[in-house]
Amino acid sequence: MAEKSQFGARVFIATMALVAMACLGLAFPHWQSSDPVKFICYLGAALLASSLKVSLPSIEGTLSVNFLFTLLGILELGLPETLLIGLASTLAQFYWKPTRKVKLIQLLFNVSQVTVSSAAAFGAYQFVAIYVLHAPGPLALLAAAITHFACNTAAMSTIIGLTEGKAISKVWTDSYLWSFPYYMVGAATAGLVHFLNKHIGWQSSLLVLPPIYLMYRSYRLYLGKLESEKKHAEQVSNLHLRTIEALALAIEAKDQTTGEHLQRVRIYAMELARELGLTEDETEALRAASVLHDIGKLAVPEHIISKPGKLTPDEFEKMKIHPIVGAEILEQVDFPYPVVPVVRAHHEKWDGSGYPFGLKGDAIPIGARILAAVDCLDALASDRQYRKALPLSEAMKQVASEAGTSFDPKIVEVLQRRYIELEQLAREQPLQAPPKLSTDIRVERGLAPAAGFAESAQPAHTSGRGKDAGALIASARQQAQALCELSKASSVSFALEDILSLLAVRVKHLVPHDSLVVYLPKSNVLVPELVSGENFRLFSSLRIPLGEGLSGWVAENHKPILNGNPSVEPGYLNDPTKYSTLRSALAVPLEGVSGVAAVLALYRVGQDAFNKDDLRVVETIAAPIGKAIEHAIPPKSAGIGAGAD
Repeated sequence: MAEKSQFGARVFIATMALVAMACLGLAFPHWQSSDPVKFICYLGAALLASSLKVSLPSIEGTLSVNFLFTLLGILELGLPETLLIGLASTLAQFYWKPTRKVKLIQLLFNVSQVTVSSAAAFGAYQFVAIYVLHAPGPLALLAAAITHFACNTAAMSTIIGLTEGKAISKVWTDSYLWSFPYYMVGAATAGLVHFLNKHIGWQSSLLVLPPIYLMYRSYRLYLGKLESEKKHAEQVSNLHLRTIEALALAIEAKDQTTGEHLQRVRIYAMELARELGLTEDETEALRAASVLHDIGKLAVPEHIISKPGKLTPDEFEKMKIHPIVGAEILEQVDFPYPVVPVVRAHHEKWDGSGYPFGLKGDAIPIGARILAAVDCLDALASDRQYRKALPLSEAMKQVASEAGTSFDPKIVEVLQRRYIELEQLAREQPLQAPPKLSTDIRVERGLAPAAGFAESAQPAHTSGRGKDAGALIASARQQAQALCELSKASSVSFALEDILSLLAVRVKHLVPHDSLVVYLPKSNVLVPELVSGENFRLFSSLRIPLGEGLSGWVAENHKPILNGNPSVEPGYLNDPTKYSTLRSALAVPLEGVSGVAAVLALYRVGQDAFNKDDLRVVETIAAPIGKAIEHAIPPKSAGIGAGAD
């Protein structure tokens, strides 16, 4: 893209130079000066006025009041003299106290465009005066001033747009449109001087110098105001940027997996916004929303955010509030572009089946439609608590399969065509590490609150909820009661391996499974104490930190997981040459008096192989076992088990 822009700029400069050479070639062979002294005075005044230059807003460039002498030349002199004044004043403007080194190509372009603009203005004046008005007059001068303004500013906007990769119309609007009234003032001044020349003499043109200086000062004051407003706008923009970064940091503190994901989503979204022709406000809104769309997760309980398995209906209801809460949070920021509607609608679907409001088709903001597609693609291609990442091509196939249902087909078409290119672009962008938050420190100071401290309590258990599972549940209760009575009767001599073996036998007859593991917490790590079934050696080697994987999450949050993905257990599939056929996991905490005494995990080959009744059975039979494990005699070896790999 940059090479094309540079090539276009070179072609444009070459074209301007050729046209300028043609203008000079037609004008200078007919050189004649009816009053050389007047010409020299005008030329000297133009050279002096060249030092009165001001910097243009938003771009690297300057503007002087030399155009006024071009208009005077059109009224008082011939074309060759007018062009020479324009050329001389342009050279003086470049080399009179330059702020930076002048490049030859810049000089060539500026000389060329001044020549072309002056010749065009001269031609416009002659055409209106001869063929329209049939006599010189103010309207002919007005036509010359407008032509000079249009040619000059259009040429400058075009070259800046091509070289800096900006929209030409935006450059013209932001940096040159404001100068139109000054061209009109210059035309009026030139007309006044021409009038005085006719009645007093050309020496009266020297009176133009004070008005020129006043025009220069008004330029400076006006541009100073523009610069002040620009700095204020930049400060507001930077404030919003810092607000965005701070809010993104809040999300990062809640969910440590989002940093790279947010940056990649932003890069994808910005490229799609550019190709789809979003307005500036829509693009800026999408830029902010790509970072902040999950800010509402701050209101979702931590155990739901980090759960490495499928959410329950109640948990999903909690998760579904995050677009609404995120929008309510961002409404307080008062962004100058529509961020809130994008965040609120980023889980809406093309066919109307999304949430929170069931918007459909074009009723969904374009930014939200883009965000939904790219967010899903990168999420599928990234590791999550509940599954491993898919290859990017497979993730793209899944997104494409939902075009017309979940996603806007037009957006999916662009994404499918460019996703490999966008992935490469995202990889080339360095990931900016956020500042480290002090979430893991211990604050030693601080008195007890006025209400004192609550006693540690055993988390409430969920066994027995829901409909009766029939004979299976009744049998589970009998087995649990038998285990409980047995452990109480022999609490002094009942060994841990005996309790776990009895538990495994009871579970085996009630809930089908291919592997069973009982993990015990030891120094903030879960260690397999009993292993049976498939992948015996693999499960026996696991060491799962609390809070990680399926079993670590269960131990930390005191909640079960139904049909989790076994592959997310830390260390389970670290070796890429290994492949597991196990696809489902059911894990429950075994609660003791002081917390989780163990985690019981069952694994099966099939996808979603366990059901709610299986969970209720396991919870029922495991309910009294945690206390028994706490009081059991420690095992003689690191672990027990039986089974085949």
